[in-house]
Amino acid sequence: MNVRKPVTRKPAIRKPAPRLLVLSIACALATVPVAQVRAQDAVATDADPQDEARTTTLSGLVVTAQKREEILQDVPIAITALPEQLLQDTGVRDIKDVQLLVPGLTVSSTQSEVQTVARIRGIGTVGDNAGLESSVGVVIDGVYRPRNGVGFGDLGEIERIEVLKGPQGTVFGKNTSAGVINVITRRPDYNTYVDGELTVGNYGALGVAGTFNSALGENSALRVYAAKRQRDGWVDVHTGGGPRREDEDYDQNFHSLRGQLLLEPTDTLDINFIADFTSREENCCTAVTLVRGATAPIIDALAPDEGVIPVADPSRREVWSNRSTEQDLKDKGLSMEVNWETPWFGGATLTSITASRDWEAINGLDFDFSTADLIYRNADRDESFTGFETLTQELRLTGSTDAFDWMVGAFYSDEDLKRNDSYRVGAGYEPYVSTLVFQRVAAGVTGLGLPIDTSNPAAFFSQVTGQPFGTGFSGLGALDRYQQNAKSYALFTNNTWHATDALDLTLGLRYTREDKELDSVYSNPNGSPGCAAALADPAGGVAQALLARGVPLGALTPEQQAALLGQLAPQVVGFMCLPWANALHNGRSSHQEREEKEWSGTLKAAYRWNDSVMTYVSAARGYKAGGFNLDRVQSADGQSSSGAGIVPVADTSFPGEFVDSYELGAKTTWMDGNLLLNATLFHQTYEDFQLNSFLGTSFVVRSIPEVVSQGIDTEVLWQTPIEGLMVQGGLTYADTRYGDETPTAEFVFPGPLYKLPGSRASFAPLWSGSASVTYQWEFGGNLMGRFNIGGKYMSDFNTGSDLDAEKVQEGYAVFNARLGIGSRDRRWMVELWGQNIFDEDYIQVAFDAPLQAPGSPAPGDPLNSYNGFPGAPAMYGVTLRVHY
Repeated sequence: MNVRKPVTRKPAIRKPAPRLLVLSIACALATVPVAQVRAQDAVATDADPQDEARTTTLSGLVVTAQKREEILQDVPIAITALPEQLLQDTGVRDIKDVQLLVPGLTVSSTQSEVQTVARIRGIGTVGDNAGLESSVGVVIDGVYRPRNGVGFGDLGEIERIEVLKGPQGTVFGKNTSAGVINVITRRPDYNTYVDGELTVGNYGALGVAGTFNSALGENSALRVYAAKRQRDGWVDVHTGGGPRREDEDYDQNFHSLRGQLLLEPTDTLDINFIADFTSREENCCTAVTLVRGATAPIIDALAPDEGVIPVADPSRREVWSNRSTEQDLKDKGLSMEVNWETPWFGGATLTSITASRDWEAINGLDFDFSTADLIYRNADRDESFTGFETLTQELRLTGSTDAFDWMVGAFYSDEDLKRNDSYRVGAGYEPYVSTLVFQRVAAGVTGLGLPIDTSNPAAFFSQVTGQPFGTGFSGLGALDRYQQNAKSYALFTNNTWHATDALDLTLGLRYTREDKELDSVYSNPNGSPGCAAALADPAGGVAQALLARGVPLGALTPEQQAALLGQLAPQVVGFMCLPWANALHNGRSSHQEREEKEWSGTLKAAYRWNDSVMTYVSAARGYKAGGFNLDRVQSADGQSSSGAGIVPVADTSFPGEFVDSYELGAKTTWMDGNLLLNATLFHQTYEDFQLNSFLGTSFVVRSIPEVVSQGIDTEVLWQTPIEGLMVQGGLTYADTRYGDETPTAEFVFPGPLYKLPGSRASFAPLWSGSASVTYQWEFGGNLMGRFNIGGKYMSDFNTGSDLDAEKVQEGYAVFNARLGIGSRDRRWMVELWGQNIFDEDYIQVAFDAPLQAPGSPAPGDPLNSYNGFPGAPAMYGVTLRVHY
């Protein structure tokens, strides 16, 4: 983010220009009434004498939140703007790192880095489902990324990041109902130089990055960036009997290449081409044990070692996993941005952004998170693959007069989503589930005063089916194919009328049409013999098993026998026909379509009381498209809204999500432009909020009738009187709650979602604050020093979509720090850095241990085990930067 002269209302076009001042800003607020914050002005290189002589203040900070260059304090939107130097100071390389600097923003990952989700003010996409689009949009160099995980990765050289809170559909892409993370990378300029970086750190971290920039003539320039980074894992893995051999997880091994070609054939036309490629070949993600329940001894008995940790202790960062978590991610794309200052409408600027992207991920998964060989997924393209091929086109015409700033545009997206999903059943699966189910059966039988042989419970399933032990459940249980095409068409406009010198009125509208088609093909390559046999005669099979165990069924009347078998048989068959083993799915195929045509928009009024105070009020209607659940969904009667059962659900669709958002904000400037104090009151009501909940065996989308998020965002930016010392801060209070409605039986006890009505939403801390300070000084004739420390605090919040008490993350704070010494001309700098310097233990996401939480959803049920994906530990190292 650059300090510039006050910008005009005419859209700016990028031209060869000297590099201006780079502000180092950090984020945060320590207290509500008094906020201390930071910004740092760095010496500009190649600046003209007038620029160098001009006093720089924060009042001139420029953002592009409304697709035109505007002074931050004039934009009626809650924005956190993060410039290049601050991002470098705090070690930001991807969107997950950004959350340290932005109060109200949380970013978490689950079973792989593919499932990375951003949330703003407690609102975001919940759950692992590639068919579920993001509530928080990620836009990189004007190109919308279809999912947060697709935008996750090394962002390279970042000029700035703007985090916009609240619906932004009239100016950014699509499906930005909760906000936008807008990433702008550095473009080519007309200087010739080389930048280099070498980083070493703990956990064997080694990183090398470099940039070459040069003019190719008077009207063109080239920029090439490349990076290679690797690191050992920071979680220790007990592999049991394998076949996994990697004894660490959460390692890092990626490389990136990015090239840009800037052409400016005339004073009114610039064209920027970008080609990029990123590869990540890593192991991620295992989970630690949060609660060791009563199923753990069964796991232990089936594993060559402990099976799971003997005493739950997440701080040990030790996991048990016998199967690979290998992941292979590839991301590549081409884009072209054209800006033409036309002769039309007083020099309106026509912008075209065309992009083609191809993203794919292959992930291995140890689904039971133990060394017992229960269920897993191989890291094989045919069995575990998610890929997006997207073509996007955006056109905007932007202009201004003395009375109006206006923009009209169109957006088109053609997205092909392909997913191969599978489950493999290991040797331990049948004895584990058989033992688990038999414990329930035996309790039911003895409760009637009948005897039953409780020896060798692992053989119960084979007694039900009459098949030899170990043959009913093994091999490739499920192999499903999903192919979805989604086309989005939109027309939008965003216009500001300068009604008076002090009053601005803004109207934004967007019309969106979404067309989606999904083809799904389901197969059970192993034939699911155990489930098939149970389905052939459920009551007869259970009766056969009970008789084999000495239960005197003949002593019961026919009515008593029917009652007992009527109680036990559905439970037994339900466990024998879990989604990956359910023979009713085998050979199924389905075709689903949906079309949505929706309006969204915004209305804002901003009044500038004087040079120092601007207030605004806004109302917005946001929209996020509906879609389809890409998983095996089954219920009691084949309806997705019904309770648990084994009947396949054919209609896996869910409706679009809407939000009505209202804001009242103030942006104030003090101390001759060196202190900015901003605050925004907000109230957001979401309808049909898309909650993707893990119900123990599969992910199912539920539409929550109402979610309300209300509170206040504050931000402070202070360029202190002490030369070189700057502070920035932010504090968010967000009370985000589900409505009181109970749309299905799952929302009433003992349903798995009974805790939701009226409760605070998951991943929604009441308080979230960031604080950062940077100090830069000169010494020794030609040397300079730079120090930054920044932290983020979040009060307690629940990390589970079902709000189980065991999934609460207590309030915590994470701090990063960096100390650099280098030459004043920035030819070199050595930096000592640390991330999470106090080694804070926290959990990103907690969940029911798969197949290991058979108890009730009531808090403290001793049957249930819970796992969690941990946050990264303390990391530290040294970085050398050079510039020639």
